[in-house]
Amino acid sequence: MRKFRSGEKRDAARCFEIETLAYEGDEAATLEKITQRLTQYSQGFLILEIEEKVIGFINSACAFEVEMADEEFKELIGHDPKAPNVVVLSVVVDPAYQRQAHSEALMVEFVKRMSEMGKSSIHLMCREQHIRLYEKFGYRYIQPSASDHGGMVWHEMIMTL
Repeated sequence: MRKFRSGEKRDAARCFEIETLAYEGDEAATLEKITQRLTQYSQGFLILEIEEKVIGFINSACAFEVEMADEEFKELIGHDPKAPNVVVLSVVVDPAYQRQAHSEALMVEFVKRMSEMGKSSIHLMCREQHIRLYEKFGYRYIQPSASDHGGMVWHEMIMTL
């Protein structure tokens, strides 16, 4: 049975483990960044558990002006929890639990929570192979991103709430 909850500092090590298992190379956030995100904006950090085990998460920050290629924002520089625009920093499911519709469940719950918080949009960057997936969730493609995070090509997407 799936259970959703806000992240807590105690989740940092497990989330870091999942992030490094699921993402390639320098794409994964460090333990320090994950801990900072949990500490500074837990309401934007959604955890998915199955049988009391963390198997996935989405974390985010908020901004008044969104600049997707801003690497400092990943360290929450410029984050303001009162801002209307949500920027997704990670969407990740443990590889052992992938292809079981958990990412879809996470995204649906995340969008619901952000809507309930009165946010006006959700922004994210994804790799080309995930564009259609996010379009299925209701995101609209914007453009290729100027970001070269992790040495990879990224694409910017937005969902208006």
